[in-house]
Amino acid sequence: MSARPAVTVLGTGYLGTAHAAGLAALGFPVLGVDRDPGRVAALAAGEVPFHEPGLRALLREGLARGLLRFTTSYPAAAAFGTVHFICVGTPQRAGSYHADLSALDACVGTLGPLLDRPCLVVGKSTVPVGTAARLAGWLAELAPAGRSAELAWNPEFLREGSAVHDTLRPDRIVIGVGSARAEQRLREVYAGPLAAGVPLVVTDPATAELVKVAANAFLATKISFINAMAELCEAAQADVVQLAEALGHDPRIGHRGLRPGLGFGGGCLPKDIRAFMARAGQLGAAQALRFLQDVDEINARCRARVVSLACDLLGGSVAGRAVGVLGAAFKPDSDDIRDSPALAVAATLGQLGARVSVFDPAAMDRARQVHPELSYAGSVQGAAQDADLVLLLTEWPEICDTDPEVLGKTVARRWIIDARNSLDAERWRAAGWQYRALGRG
Repeated sequence: MSARPAVTVLGTGYLGTAHAAGLAALGFPVLGVDRDPGRVAALAAGEVPFHEPGLRALLREGLARGLLRFTTSYPAAAAFGTVHFICVGTPQRAGSYHADLSALDACVGTLGPLLDRPCLVVGKSTVPVGTAARLAGWLAELAPAGRSAELAWNPEFLREGSAVHDTLRPDRIVIGVGSARAEQRLREVYAGPLAAGVPLVVTDPATAELVKVAANAFLATKISFINAMAELCEAAQADVVQLAEALGHDPRIGHRGLRPGLGFGGGCLPKDIRAFMARAGQLGAAQALRFLQDVDEINARCRARVVSLACDLLGGSVAGRAVGVLGAAFKPDSDDIRDSPALAVAATLGQLGARVSVFDPAAMDRARQVHPELSYAGSVQGAAQDADLVLLLTEWPEICDTDPEVLGKTVARRWIIDARNSLDAERWRAAGWQYRALGRG
């Protein structure tokens, strides 16, 4: 095999940091690039500015081996790499369902004129279909005369909390390419995972762009489906957890993603399905994805149902009542609070007059920055101290493993809402708790 190409990773947020550290672990010389000097300095010192299990060790390993460096310089990046991965964020545009591509465009606009030798630019950011074709044309205009800068698309499938595994041993690799040369170069980059048996799917760039958003739309639909069933189970006095167990044994459906509860959040699923709908509308195919509006609304309704259940348990109002909230991150093993169902419920209860105390193993600092009006505790017991009601909103193992007898000694009233269906209901009831959960009669 030819010498491993030097790789740049443009954008060192969650995706870019994991990708850069992962490529260095696979033996590639990697230069991470970011416009934020503070972030560059932190990463160069071996510090990851967010919570992700195993990533700091992987980062420090790359730094120690001399394979991984960071810079704010785009000229240095252009001179360093022959493969340039674009990993900048594409958040939801303010006041719209559309994706905000300003960071992506700024990245390409800055890098393009500096590419003075043949290279491959690879998009990993989640984008509306058609973006690759637009950027490919723009790169051809930006690149110095006579130089070849080809564009490919390689969507990411990272799950927060398992980014290291998903980077080094993904469940599939998708590359959208327009030439055999681009395909061969990406096969070189991913030679390690491919040799380990990871499936490779080679497509055109437009199909590759669709893979990530289509996968997220399907997952969001599956989550909202079981939460819609939870509403029906409550009305029918049935048990949604048992229903999900039975459905999951059907190999056409499966158990993964079929967990009833508070719904999805984070920086990907909500904004991706909305951008997917918006792009479909631009392409004249809005009706094809109209069902995703229902998916989004079911997801939002889960949060409102937890708030309503809390009010009902406390006699119709939470005003002046002490509520212990366990969890703030949108999922365990993450400190990400973007569109977090847990934090949304906590904030709503606070707005309704409840005295809310929150505990989360990793997301406390971020939560406090966004919702300083809430109170924060350093432990499960601290958040539940003298509480009239406890809510489990993020299923961290250390929260789910709480002993109901021990916790019962700290609360004013043994009432709990298990919004993630993660606790042993009979164990908590045996300890004298009034246990309630979505979708269980």
